[in-house]
Amino acid sequence: MANVPRIHTYGMQQRSDRMDFYIRDKSARPALTSPHRHEYFQIQINLGGDTVQHIGGAIRPFPRNTLAFILPHRLHVIAHPEDGSFVLINFSQEFVLPRLQCDPMDLEDVSLAEAPELAPFRFQEHLDFTLDDAEFAEVSMLLTQMRAADQARHLGSGSILRGYLLQLIGTVCNRFEPQLLALSANKAERRGRRDAMGRVMGYIREHIADPGLTLTDAAAAAFLSPNYLTHLLRKETGSTFSELVVERRMRLARTHLMNGNKPLSHIAQVCGFADEAYFSRRFSKAHGVPPGQFRRQSRAVNSLIPPL
Repeated sequence: MANVPRIHTYGMQQRSDRMDFYIRDKSARPALTSPHRHEYFQIQINLGGDTVQHIGGAIRPFPRNTLAFILPHRLHVIAHPEDGSFVLINFSQEFVLPRLQCDPMDLEDVSLAEAPELAPFRFQEHLDFTLDDAEFAEVSMLLTQMRAADQARHLGSGSILRGYLLQLIGTVCNRFEPQLLALSANKAERRGRRDAMGRVMGYIREHIADPGLTLTDAAAAAFLSPNYLTHLLRKETGSTFSELVVERRMRLARTHLMNGNKPLSHIAQVCGFADEAYFSRRFSKAHGVPPGQFRRQSRAVNSLIPPL
């Protein structure tokens, strides 16, 4: 299997001048050009220069006058054209939602009633937050106010910045209220998780014969972070990645044993085990009998079933 590029997770201290809130344009530091994730919330605002954004498993247009809302730990990348103009806002969960006690991995499950501020972040993979010029002029004014307040921090500046930030998010929520409420009613975040699980399961099926199949590879192929995939698997299946892969390999092995005459060495290979001895040990542990005995017993049972 080809090596999957290492995907970095950034903390606020690595990409921001302050640990609570930070706003900048592209002149402050270069944009990240490869898929990555971070521990904090992020909003990107496109002031000019049409491009696309890859977020989770979705690829969405990112034209001028569009905002992108990125949850913590969500794998993403937005290409910045050389002649483009962008503003980026980083902020911590404690800054925007100080009373919300929630693991960042579970933010998609927080109801709109409890935290309406999360709505655009929860449904970014399903909706494009593009504003007309008049609406975007309001956003631009807020950005100017934020930058001025952030550059001259005084007692109370944090509260002022939080107010501007909530006004920005609220403006988008008001503008896209019908779409956001419809997505919430239809449990779009559940569909997103099902789609992600489908991508992971497809990757496992395609690479089941590779003994080197790893959580990191499957997560990268599904455009998820390994931490998020681990959390998602626990939530959706109750299993770890390793347990899931072994279960799929055992299922495939049973199919080969019951329906074919290939030698055990061949079955071990196509099921992703490095050698026949290891395959036999794992199969015996899972089924109580070695694979050869399982095949004989299955054939004996089948011989007692009269033909239709």
